[in-house]
Amino acid sequence: MGILEEAHNLRVVGEGKRGMVVLAHGFGTDQSVWRHLVPHLVADYRVVLFDNMGAGPTNPDYFDFARYATLDGYALDLLAILHELRVASCIYVGHSVSAVVGLLASISRPDLFSKLVLLSATPRLLNDVDYHGGFEQEELDELFEGMRSNYKAWCSGFAPLCVGGDMESVSVQEFSRTLFNIRPDIALSVAQTVFQSDVRSLLPLVTTPCHIVQSTKDLAVPVAVSEYLHKHLGGDSIVEVMPSEGHLPQLSSPEIVTPVLLRHIQYDIAS
Repeated sequence: MGILEEAHNLRVVGEGKRGMVVLAHGFGTDQSVWRHLVPHLVADYRVVLFDNMGAGPTNPDYFDFARYATLDGYALDLLAILHELRVASCIYVGHSVSAVVGLLASISRPDLFSKLVLLSATPRLLNDVDYHGGFEQEELDELFEGMRSNYKAWCSGFAPLCVGGDMESVSVQEFSRTLFNIRPDIALSVAQTVFQSDVRSLLPLVTTPCHIVQSTKDLAVPVAVSEYLHKHLGGDSIVEVMPSEGHLPQLSSPEIVTPVLLRHIQYDIAS
């Protein structure tokens, strides 16, 4: 096993002939977040699974705080993974921050992506003039301070808010587990990068077809953001708002999200 495969816990499963699907998880989770979707893909596709650097299952010694101070570091990782696997073209499914990472990677190498399926995606989480991202700076400052002061307590409070449920639910417990598995200083660094990023100016450069999939109620990403993406992306795009709640609907509402994602993976916008 090479250093790249080891660092990202890289796995390729399935023997399907319909192409390659790359699944990329968001902040606070790891590749296990796709466990409801993967069984439906392996018969038709080869499926790439990996952990973003800094996620709980990765070796914290590999986390480079300078490299991952911007989302460009994650985009370079993604391109390196595709190069390592000799992927000529793929369907990319990115959740949350990894949706944005996919957008950035596609700007550099549009030839590698036949389509981007963007789940709970946002180009900016902070509110701005004529833009509703969902958060004020004061709220983010409080979030970061909570992470600094008592990370375990912060995880217990953030998980139910993000998922949309109480601590007794399986999905909240699962997110709490993966969130708590991240080393606290790394989690804070990643959160600051994610929550403070702004890629709005780059959206017109994205020419790869984009399928934007959004929950009706998402604490982190208002529905208006999906329309903002649709309006400002440089290529073809469509939006589907699902009757699901929470920022991690693939965990909290797999019975709703799985068939929606499968449809967007299998069919093109022109279809």
